[in-house]
Parts: sequence; C-alpha cells; structure tokens
Amino acid sequence: MQPTFANDEKTPTLIASVSRALAVLDCIGSSSRPLPAKSIARATALSLGTTYNVLRTLAHSNYVVQDHDGFVLGPGHPALAAAGGAVSLAQGRTVLNGIRDELRAATYLSRFYDGEIELVDIVDGPLTPRVDLWVGLQDGAHATAFGKQILAGLGAGERLEYVSSHPLAELTPYTITSPREFLRTLEGSPSSMLDDQEYALGFTCLAVPVAASSWAGALAISLPAGEQRRGMNYTETLKDAAAHLELILGAGGTISAGPTGQG
Repeated sequence: MQPTFANDEKTPTLIASVSRALAVLDCIGSSSRPLPAKSIARATALSLGTTYNVLRTLAHSNYVVQDHDGFVLGPGHPALAAAGGAVSLAQGRTVLNGIRDELRAATYLSRFYDGEIELVDIVDGPLTPRVDLWVGLQDGAHATAFGKQILAGLGAGERLEYVSSHPLAELTPYTITSPREFLRTLEGSPSSMLDDQEYALGFTCLAVPVAASSWAGALAISLPAGEQRRGMNYTETLKDAAAHLELILGAGGTISAGPTGQG
C-alpha cells in the first residue's frame, strides 16, 4: 500500500502518516503469524525507521501488540475489539512462549477442524528446534502426540471414521500402523499422549488436550529422544498451560490456523 498525493482538485489529498499506519495494519492483519518489524518494512516498502515509529504509535493505542516473534493486531483495533481473535492469538502465543522457555522445548498448538487435524501455531527457537514436518498432517497426524491426543478426545465413531479415511502410513519403524492397535491406544480418553519417535526419528513428543466450547485441540512439546530432564514435570506444566489456553479460547473465541509448514 503506497501513499499517493493528489495533484488536482478532484482527488482529495491523503495524509502520509495515516496511509503508512493503514499499510502497516493491513500487513499485520493479513498475516496469520506475528510479523517482525523488518518483514513489515519489506512488505510495505517503508524504511525500517519509519516502520518502528508507526509500530510504536500503534502499540501505544493498543492497535498492535508486540509478541516474542513479532507484531499482531491488538485489542484496540476496532474490527477485533469485539471478536477478540487477535487478542486470543497474542495471549495464546504468550502461553506457548512461556512453555518453550520453561521446558526448553518447541511447543505446538493444534486443533481438529472439518474432519482434519491441523497445526494452529508452533513456537520454537535456536536452542529448541521444531520437528521437521516432512509429512503433512493429513497423512501423518496418527504418528504425532497431538494428533493422537485430539483423536482420543473424539467419540468412538469419529475415531473409527478418521482411521478409515486416513491410512496409517509407516513413517518410522516405531509408527503404529495397525488400525486395531492404534484405536486401542486411544481408548479411555487418556489425559496425555506420547509419540516416541513415531513421526520422526530422534524426537519424543508429549501432548495434553485443549478443549473450549466447540474447540477441540491439543498442546504439545517436542524434545530430542532421551533428553528429558530429571525432576521436570512436563505433563503437569503442559496441563496448567492448557487450562490457561482454554480460558483464553473460551473468552476470546478461536485462534485461526496459519501456515506452519504443512504440519
């Protein structure tokens, strides 16, 4: 979005600062992930200094919120003040960032939507790399901790329907490929699920359920296999965070899924 200026009386003169602010808001609002200032500057063709000035002004009025990974629309944005979608995104990522930092593990939020399991967000870092999502979830969710956790929370009929329409591909030697054995692991709605190198060799993942009104999902972490730290209560920390997420989702609506690497 480039500011333009009228040279005749038929077109009103635009205020450059307003045009820049709208360009930044449009850029942030069209992204499903937080955007760093440098990305916003490139997308809007503004200088980095100008971008920071605009962001600082917008943040002062709560039109944008700065997250660990960048900027998202904030509660002051008129279009989102009532719906709360951007607020949920910002608050949800704050929870995920906290888990990553406390457990020193990449963190994943996923959900069940329209018959499929999809990733909503991933928070990782240089010291907490994410699992390489080399197989999309439509073909590989059965091998993930969060996929199994979500399916465990569904009714028996829904689980059977999912397994019937999604072949249990063998992704590693540890992947459960027998439908009967797989369904047996989901019985009883377990409060946590483990993926021990079933999706990717060298990684262990743990997931707990996240449920709010019609929103069915899971919160998970991944760690290098065998690197679980003694004295660290991963499950309870995840459950506490999931309860926090359920409050956010219940109060602010849904967090939309975004592009996270086909995972």
